[in-house]
Amino acid sequence: MGQAVTISETSVPRLPRGVKLRFDKAREQWLVQAPERVLVPDPIALEVLKRCDGKADVGAIADDLAATYEAAREEILGDVIEMLQDLADRAVVTA
Repeated sequence: MGQAVTISETSVPRLPRGVKLRFDKAREQWLVQAPERVLVPDPIALEVLKRCDGKADVGAIADDLAATYEAAREEILGDVIEMLQDLADRAVVTA
């Protein structure tokens, strides 16, 4: 098992080696494929995961989502950090 990752506003999240976000045409839904498991992200998680490109930090992701959905940045930031921390704890994202 890898080293624990702590997600913060300055973290730059990405999908680790062996984890892929892809659209499954047969199921007509987005999937996160990780070793020995498959996750189906909800629409909000999907929007966050699409932005985890290893270039944008969590703050920039929250800024983009706040602008896109016309929502309070601080609320979005807290939700994004919480979600990414949960995914990092399950080795689905890293930073």
